[in-house]
Amino acid sequence: MPHDLGPQPAATPQLLRRVNAQAVLGHIRGTDVATGTELMASTGLTRASVLAVCEDLIGRGWIRELDSPRRDDEPAGSARKGRPAKRFELNARAGFVLGIDIGAGTTTAAVADLRGIVIGRSSQSFRAVDIPAEERIGVVDQACRLALSAAGADPGRVLAAAAGIAAPVDRAGKVLASKHFWSLFDVGLRAALKELHGWTVLLENDANLAALGEHWRGSGTGVDDLVVLLAGERLGAGVLESGRLLHGSGGAAGEMGYLDLVEGVGSSDGIASLARQWSAAGGGPATGGVPSARRVFEDAAAGDPAALAILDRISERMARVIATVSSLINPEQLVIGGAVAESAAALLPGIMAALPRFTATPPRVTVSPLGGGIVTIGAIRHALDYVEANALELGLT
Repeated sequence: MPHDLGPQPAATPQLLRRVNAQAVLGHIRGTDVATGTELMASTGLTRASVLAVCEDLIGRGWIRELDSPRRDDEPAGSARKGRPAKRFELNARAGFVLGIDIGAGTTTAAVADLRGIVIGRSSQSFRAVDIPAEERIGVVDQACRLALSAAGADPGRVLAAAAGIAAPVDRAGKVLASKHFWSLFDVGLRAALKELHGWTVLLENDANLAALGEHWRGSGTGVDDLVVLLAGERLGAGVLESGRLLHGSGGAAGEMGYLDLVEGVGSSDGIASLARQWSAAGGGPATGGVPSARRVFEDAAAGDPAALAILDRISERMARVIATVSSLINPEQLVIGGAVAESAAALLPGIMAALPRFTATPPRVTVSPLGGGIVTIGAIRHALDYVEANALELGLT
């Protein structure tokens, strides 16, 4: 996954080794067993270069060479003719990565092996939204330790951690703290976890990580002009343009504060927030009271007129939001993601019907299949990208 990495260093033999190692690891990670011939085809490297890279990676503990299997018609003990194909597999449990989603109310940590398979997870709640930095770090650290314990993974074998926060983060990992809410996440997490455990921590905006996760394992696989809209309590977008993650000069690309100025929208409130607000304003659906956002969608599915009217209002409002994104960025696909995604499927017909009224370039609109795990999945992908790019410096032996 290419990212918005800024100016690139000049080509050197050491850089070439790193790039070749990353290419070989990337292919081996995506398959159970890779042959030298397959690696040559996927990387464009010569046989000698592929074998040299593989020997280096074997020596550093990243991959293993497998014995060549005998054909069914090959007698046991017979001498083989020709040069047997070399076969390699990833040493997937040689190290681990952490993907962390840090929200206002809760944090979730997921541990994955080097194939990106999640093997441990833990969620912890914050006492309040506005808490001291040390307390927030302590809760995040506890979630990480519990996830590692659930995975049976040694904290010393964590090769990288990526953390998503609900604030803009620039390319250097600096939090834009110009709003009070954003400043709540500027707690010095990278330095704290480095001091506690020695981990390299990559800090990123949560919607940006959602875009990486959706591109990797969601409905946006293979789509390089992609926007993922986290749409639960507040709206925030992660943007991939030609496969590159956009940050902007201060990390605020994809922030949705401009919606305050958009006619028919007026705020960056998300789908769950609007469902509760409008249900409260109308006295709730026919079942009485002020239900949760989930209950509003359930009542609409059961045919409740008040709940259906709320969904119609949300659909048109979301169409206006998506139209502004489409007019500015022109993505091929826009994905509605986060914990609200499953419910948001009911909004798609209304959104698609309204979109042509607001934009001449409507994107394909889908909902994410990744649910509330979309940010941690993207964080795992981000951490794996770092690990693969630095494989020669992160030798495991």
